[in-house]
Amino acid sequence: MTKVVYSAEGNHPYAKAVRAGDLIFVSGHLAWGDDGELIHGNIEQETRQVWKNIRKTLEGLGCNLQDIVKATIWLQDTRDFINYNKAYSEVFPKDPPARSTVRADLMFDCKIEVEVVVYKPVAVTDRH
Repeated sequence: MTKVVYSAEGNHPYAKAVRAGDLIFVSGHLAWGDDGELIHGNIEQETRQVWKNIRKTLEGLGCNLQDIVKATIWLQDTRDFINYNKAYSEVFPKDPPARSTVRADLMFDCKIEVEVVVYKPVAVTDRH
């Protein structure tokens, strides 16, 4: 099995994603706007932006949201869980991935961080 590291943009000490066989582990995403600034809205706005960013990352890896098998979500405030769930349901109206959601102090001034694990088999011709 070959490990492939997809570097983060800029000079950051982490990988945007790492492929290990048929699995792709995508690093945590925040609600960064297209202008590079964090969006400071309500939990639904930040949630939608986070998933927009994840979708964009996955497309760059030849994947989509339906390829996600596991999502881990960190919320700054447990009181946001119900409204987070509403926005999450828009992203996955059916057949959602397995999910864990916990409350945590986040490294940036934001309400949410999400990381995902994707199952995307390597094409037979791509295997080493």
